[in-house]
Order: sequence, then structure tokens, then C-alpha cells
Amino acid sequence: MSVVLVTGSSSGIGLAAALYLGRKGYEVYASLRNPESAPELTQTIAKEKLPVTPIRVDVNNETSVRSGVAEVHRKAGQIDVLVNNAGRGGVGAIEAVSIEDAKEIFETNYFGAIRMVQAVLPFMRERRQGTIVMVTSIAGRLASAGQGQYAASKHALEAASEILAKEVRPFNIRVAIVEPGVILTPIFAKGRDSAESRSPNPIAEHYADPVRRLLTFFQTQLLNPTIPEAVAEAIEHAVTTDQPRLRYVVGEDARLLLAGYQRTTDEERVEDGRPMTDDEYYDLMRERHGTDLFRP
Repeated sequence: MSVVLVTGSSSGIGLAAALYLGRKGYEVYASLRNPESAPELTQTIAKEKLPVTPIRVDVNNETSVRSGVAEVHRKAGQIDVLVNNAGRGGVGAIEAVSIEDAKEIFETNYFGAIRMVQAVLPFMRERRQGTIVMVTSIAGRLASAGQGQYAASKHALEAASEILAKEVRPFNIRVAIVEPGVILTPIFAKGRDSAESRSPNPIAEHYADPVRRLLTFFQTQLLNPTIPEAVAEAIEHAVTTDQPRLRYVVGEDARLLLAGYQRTTDEERVEDGRPMTDDEYYDLMRERHGTDLFRP
């Protein structure tokens, strides 16, 4: 069976993907910064006797990445699939989030994924086969006020992934982009403890409306969220399908958001930022997306 390396496996999508693929019989290496701090992963592996091995990898550290990938290759002899899932959230207006905090977001969401790609590709190129799955976000396709740095990091990863797909095509290596909407994971709770909230900034008061509406959207979707296992299923489908696509959108909210986005122009979406009451904004979003995605 294929050897799969999953990053960010301590919780959320990464945890679900590692366990789901392990249950399907894949030989899984579940990477995380601190294996000792992931009791759900280790206990489930032991209880179900899954072919899943936790390994220590900090995607923000080049040495850790190279060491972890080398360990997987040494133990398994090959790496067939890389699932680049490790990431962090972030809420706040462009002006209000410091450059240092923005760098932290990009360090994990973009550079962490690229480090993993650069470490794994030599092994895949040598064997002339492999699949790289980039778990981005529907925010990698949409530009929503209130999460500028997070969306920017995901847009960057989407662009790099599309380019990578072309670059590695001659080596029979495939790239798939998985774009979840709001998934029941800790990232949204962490998002509320964003750079902006951790470092109170009077500038943030000027952008209270879009940030509040964004957090309200998250809270509304979390009342009936897409579960992480749905993303895990999409990941396996992207790896095994005989009719591969570049992009896979996961979650009804993500599909509705994308459809509404594609029905409007850039200029119309810029006008979403004009002064209006919350009710006016929610009515506009309902008209665009065909349902109350945003209204609490």
C-alpha cells in the first residue's frame, strides 16, 4: 500500500486524514511538532492497531523537515503521497496586523508547505511517481475583508501549487489542491486568538465591522459544520481517482461562497466594503449566495 506523509496531524484535518488513511490500510506517517502532546492520535493508533507512525516535524524549521522526511524514507523506503496540511489561522485587518504576525502566518501556511515539497520531491522524482496534496482553504480563492494575511498566505500557496503541478508533470508527479470551507477544527478557535486580539491595536477599531462579520460567519457555520473526515475523504479521492482534477472544494459553505463569488465582478465585491448596517450586509450576502451563510 502507498506510503503517506501527513503534516499537522495533532488535531483537526491532519488528525482526521492520518487516521482515515490508516484505517484504509495506507502506511501513514503522521507528522507533528510534538508527538507527546497528541494523545488522541497516539491512543487511537494503539486502540485500533493502525499502520500510523507519529513523527516529529516542525514545518517552520528546515532541519526538522529534512530530518523528518529522511526518517520516513529510511523506514518506509519510499514516499508516495505528501499531504501538506499544517497551517494556522489569523483574523485581522491588513493595517492592524503587524508585519511580524503576518510573517508567522506565512511561515507556517506557505513556507512550511514549500519546505516539505522541496524535501520530498527528490525522492518522488527519482521514482518518477508521487502525489502532493496541498490543503489550502476556500480563502485561497476568495478575498474576504478581515482575514487579509491568512487569505494572502493561502492565495500564495494556491498559486505555487498550480505552478508546481506544471513543473512536476514531466516526472509523473501529480499535485492536488483541497479547499475546505469552515471545518470543525481548532483553527477557528485559534483564529479568535489572532494577532490582532493578542496585541490590542487602536487601529483595529477602524475595521471592527468586517472582522466582526467574519467571526460571525465562522460562528454561524460552526453550528452545522463540515467535519474533518469529509476533508480526509476528499484527500483520498484526490490521490486515488483515475480522473484527477487540480482543485477539490470541500463543504457546502465553500461551494456556495465560490459560486456567489464567481457570479460577481471585482468591482461589485469591492463595494461589499461600503458603509452599511449588519442587516444590510447579511441581506446582500443572502442575495448573492442564495442562503443565509452569514446571518447569525
